Amino acid sequence: MASSASSFGMAQAYRLAESRRRAVSSLPRLLAHSASSGLPSQFSLAMCDVTLGGVDVEKVLLARPRGFCAGVEMAIKALAWMVRAFEPPVYCYHEIVHNRLVVERFTDLGVVFVDDVDEVPDGAPLMLSAHGSAPEVVAAARERGRFVVNAVCPLVTKVHHEAKTRAAKGFTILYVGHAGHDEAAGTLAVAPASIQLVEHEGDVGTVAPRVADPSKVAMLAQTTLSLNDWQGILERARAQFPELWTASRNDLCFATTNRQAALSTIAAQADAVLVIGSANSSNTLALVKVAQEAGCPFVQRINGADELDAAAIESLGARVVGVTAGASAPEEIVQAVIARLAPRDGVTEVDVTDEDEYFPPPRELRELMPALDAVVALAVGADPKAAAALGGPFTQDRVVDASGVLAQLA
Repeated sequence: MASSASSFGMAQAYRLAESRRRAVSSLPRLLAHSASSGLPSQFSLAMCDVTLGGVDVEKVLLARPRGFCAGVEMAIKALAWMVRAFEPPVYCYHEIVHNRLVVERFTDLGVVFVDDVDEVPDGAPLMLSAHGSAPEVVAAARERGRFVVNAVCPLVTKVHHEAKTRAAKGFTILYVGHAGHDEAAGTLAVAPASIQLVEHEGDVGTVAPRVADPSKVAMLAQTTLSLNDWQGILERARAQFPELWTASRNDLCFATTNRQAALSTIAAQADAVLVIGSANSSNTLALVKVAQEAGCPFVQRINGADELDAAAIESLGARVVGVTAGASAPEEIVQAVIARLAPRDGVTEVDVTDEDEYFPPPRELRELMPALDAVVALAVGADPKAAAALGGPFTQDRVVDASGVLAQLA
């Protein structure tokens, strides 16, 4: 087992055994939910007040892909396993994903979100969020006997690796991102002496005097940027630094660009667009910008159906409404919004691509669960090696969707 897991003693493992059995007992229900259609009542009632009035709309154009990306799916399911496996409180460094309703759901289940790992007691279970953490934060988190699960998105890990590699080769790195965003803060801390933050095209000229060798400049990006923002800054940087290095495949998350492409397709056809997601979600705000740049006359970001501005939509005479969701927004909220719109001519799903990307659970959980199975087997006189060899509960993880997990936790 990894150092984080091995710091747990046998007494702690035995205490987790019963929780482990309770957690696995819910797997058939999760599989059944993933295989079925329909709206989970636990979430739909929470997201859409049934007393809300409808809206006079003819048709909804529904973007696909939308909602949870592979990294968010992985992180939410991982935190759900921690809630089941450990006695509360479970701690999480920063919001697990940038969605208010998801965070509130886990808070209700006893998860404590902190902005400083020093707030986490000795020996406590701690998850690091999907946005990635500074190297010193990861090191500090693993001190004092804590059980740490790092739920960083693999695409963010890729950017961290590129930053370390380029810095070690003497490059100045221009990092395109948003100041203060969790992902940007974590990446900037990977090689602080070598990285310059660039938020706008004009910033390229501002940082140019700080570049020691114009022939050794690299450009990396926050994964949730708007493609248009990235392209504009990239072109400006190439003009300033002709030998600019970029990754063979840009750092933008495939899910982010897919959602933007889907929204671009429907925004030009819609009288109004609703983007579902939280105000601190970078990819959600990028979607709002995409719809605005496409010329849609009314674009509103909402957390849920209760925030939908029906009066504004009706005053515009909007008949066709486009709907999409940021990469941290549950599908149940999308369905609640559509239920409130209640389009007379139904919903047309506009599909631009299929997504089949899957990120397995964090390594720490993949190692912990089989070890706990071995402990349980030992306690009941069974073969611990055989129990551990079964691989824990994650053999069917690919077919369990995070929205179903959230609904089951309600």
